[in-house]
Amino acid sequence: MSIAHTQTQFRTSPSTQPGTPRPASGRTTVTGVCAVVPPHRYQQCQLTQMFADYCLGDDGDIRLLQRLHANTDVDTRHLVRPLENYLDLHTFDDCNNTFIDGAVELGTAAVTGALIRSHIRPDEVDLIVSTTVTGVAAPSLEARIAARIGLRPDVKRIPIFGLGCVAGAAGIARLHDYLLGHPDDVAVLLSVELCSLTVQRNDHSIANLVATGLFGDGAAAVVTVGARRAERTGTAGPRVVASRSHLYPDTERTMGWDVGASGLKIVLDAQVPLVIEKYLGADVRSFLADHGLTTTDITAWVCHPGGPKVIRAVESELDLPAQALEMTRRSLAAVGNLSSSSVLHVLRDTLDHRPPPPGTPGLMMAMGPGFCSELVLLEW
Repeated sequence: MSIAHTQTQFRTSPSTQPGTPRPASGRTTVTGVCAVVPPHRYQQCQLTQMFADYCLGDDGDIRLLQRLHANTDVDTRHLVRPLENYLDLHTFDDCNNTFIDGAVELGTAAVTGALIRSHIRPDEVDLIVSTTVTGVAAPSLEARIAARIGLRPDVKRIPIFGLGCVAGAAGIARLHDYLLGHPDDVAVLLSVELCSLTVQRNDHSIANLVATGLFGDGAAAVVTVGARRAERTGTAGPRVVASRSHLYPDTERTMGWDVGASGLKIVLDAQVPLVIEKYLGADVRSFLADHGLTTTDITAWVCHPGGPKVIRAVESELDLPAQALEMTRRSLAAVGNLSSSSVLHVLRDTLDHRPPPPGTPGLMMAMGPGFCSELVLLEW
């Protein structure tokens, strides 16, 4: 498998503007990011036909599938296997073995690329956190790639399963938590999500059919360093100022998986936008207010592209201008929803195509199973 990828190294400078976060010794610096996708790229119409064969059988309603796919605002997606090979995946074993092979290759490329962009050697990494919700691997993904990329045998490892779409933002927040206590260290986040391998064969449920039109395959890695190392080495990059998590009550069945003999069957409630409308606006405003900020101070919104209804709900609740979530919409159209990897792709795209003014505040946010949200305040 060849890997398509782009890499970005972030740079920023201390803030001198009133009302924006100022540099502090406890901040984590993001030194490099690499986003990767598999080489097999398809138009949405091609995927609609393939998943009709895979999911509907002879008695399914292809018109319903076509309508659901058309409403996702997705133009193209990447798959870990060629389109025609999916009909050969008959069991959970088939899908999960394919997941492990593909995730190791994509994960290796993502972490290697992020380290290169950071000018950091693999043997300098002190902690690696891996996250996925689309396959099961023991040993976990970061253990499988450690020797390949040259990590030290004593590298600290934290594999995360179950956070789903929120894990890209939550992963950066947890790196920051670690580096507050280890300010001389290097910490890496790896996200790999191969969503196409979770689609349930011969399943006509609305949740499964929506998933066939919305989710894609991809990975990303982010390298961060603690405050003392950044100061000692003169490392530049956007800084993590703070984070906040919120687990919402009575929402366990809003999003997640039912795990059975056929694998990972998606739980995806139509009420997701309503949960966002109920909680997110107050969450964001309270979080920003604790740092002397309002939504109008934020110069870039790095938002997970859950889907068009989710994006509209975020815009409405935060009263955002029309272009605020442009990078989120572009990412959704180009690669689909990549679960935990998506917000990291949006972060990369933001810095590539619309870098915010140095020293200004930004906000990364994602929502996922729990149902929950994670907010990460950045200084560009």
